Amino acid sequence: MNKNISKEALNLINKKSGKNISEGAVKKLASTVKPSTLQNEAQLRQLIKQVSAMAKVPVSEATINEIVGAVKKSGKNPQNMEALMKMMMKK
Repeated sequence: MNKNISKEALNLINKKSGKNISEGAVKKLASTVKPSTLQNEAQLRQLIKQVSAMAKVPVSEATINEIVGAVKKSGKNPQNMEALMKMMMKK
């Protein structure tokens, strides 16, 4: 994912959530994510919950299941993940 998309995503998330999440906080969390995180459902669920807590936006179990399903369908390809993120930002 290029820098512009990352900044765009952060701005959109802050706008939609009404919260102010710092770029540093996102980078710190992102640094803990490994390719295996997307392949391990338990780790992926934990990541979703961490992002939810950081944004102070509750995420239902149904939404977590939807995100996990979408990540599995994406084939964990970085280009597919970028498209998935764009799709989720439109919700």
